[in-house]
This record gives sequence, structure tokens and C-alpha cells, in this order.
Amino acid sequence: MQIKLYTTPSCVYCRKAKDYFTSKKISFTELDVARNQQYAEEMVRKSGQMGVPVITIGNETIVGFDKPKIDRILNLN
Repeated sequence: MQIKLYTTPSCVYCRKAKDYFTSKKISFTELDVARNQQYAEEMVRKSGQMGVPVITIGNETIVGFDKPKIDRILNLN
């Protein structure tokens, strides 16, 4: 399942999300919306939000670092 993580360099919760996925050995693609306007536009289109992190897992979109929702989608109980 493809995971995209829309981030900015200064976002604490983005760092927490990256650390979480790394600790679980889950691969993800990081998309820095501060450096790439196309990623920012894509993030807003998918989430309706300007804030980060936004995480997409397959067809699911999660706004913020919502660990219970991530675990549920990835069946990590």
C-alpha cells in the first residue's frame, strides 16, 4: 500500500509521523510542501487543508498525526 507523507521541515508532528513509520519499518514517500508548490496543491486537493502533516495511505487521507487511525488502516493492532 502506497503511503505519502506531506510535510514541512519545521513540523514537529511530521517528524513524529516519519519516526513512527520508520520504527515500524513501513516505507513512505515524503513530499515537502514548503519546497514544492505542486505537492502543496496536491495536498490541499486531497485533504482540503493547508496544515501538515497530511498522510495518504492508499485512498485514505489523514490530516495530522492520528496514530490510531494509521494503525487501523494498516492493521497494526
